[in-house]
Amino acid sequence: MRSDSRSARIQVLVAEQAARRGARVGVLDVCTAAVAALPVGGAGVSAMSKTAASHPLCSTDDISEQLEELQLTLGEGPCVDAFTHGSAVLAPDLLTGALQDRWSVFADAALEAGARAVFALPLQIGAISPGVLDLYADVPTALDAEELADALAFADLATLLLLDTRIEETGAPVDRALADRGFEDLGGYRAEIDQATGILTVQLGVGIDEAFVRLRAHAYVQGHRLADVAADVVAHRLRFFPDSEPKRTDDGN
Repeated sequence: MRSDSRSARIQVLVAEQAARRGARVGVLDVCTAAVAALPVGGAGVSAMSKTAASHPLCSTDDISEQLEELQLTLGEGPCVDAFTHGSAVLAPDLLTGALQDRWSVFADAALEAGARAVFALPLQIGAISPGVLDLYADVPTALDAEELADALAFADLATLLLLDTRIEETGAPVDRALADRGFEDLGGYRAEIDQATGILTVQLGVGIDEAFVRLRAHAYVQGHRLADVAADVVAHRLRFFPDSEPKRTDDGN
């Protein structure tokens, strides 16, 4: 969980980018704000899944767009590794021999595209990871501790935006607003969604990925925010069943 002060500062930076666009807050604003705040030249987000086709969602420039496409096409690179292992992958210089060996095809292709350093941060709440935030620089670059903490906070916010607005199985739009929810505390929001998903694994007798799909699908069908549905599940106001539609309980039991 990121510090409250850091999270609040990141939220303001992202909201400012959305205001400049004259639009509601979306993952593109996270990317744009990250580029403005960190020593990087571009950023992109790819939606990734173990069971469905992965695809780029947004990018800030041509190079970041190429990097997203390259990694998903080649099946290798920091983005792929970050998603697979669930941890940040930092590549401060793609000319390093070890990185050339690790990503024999991607490293050369990325250098040709104009990237010299790449940082991939998984978008993750508990065991749920809907994608990866990628940052690149055109010169050898290392993120210091504060910069890395900021990058992780940007990834946190991108996670919440992506989970709350994009239900890929049912085709929900990418940029429904998080702005009007007042940017709830990231830690509390993350924990409640994670807790609700865990409750559904018991109620439905399924794994965590399937439980989360059911949670998102219900939110979309009912036209409710993911956070609101999660809160109802945690408070026992809403119960899911394996072979029937979820039902509300007035008494909260």
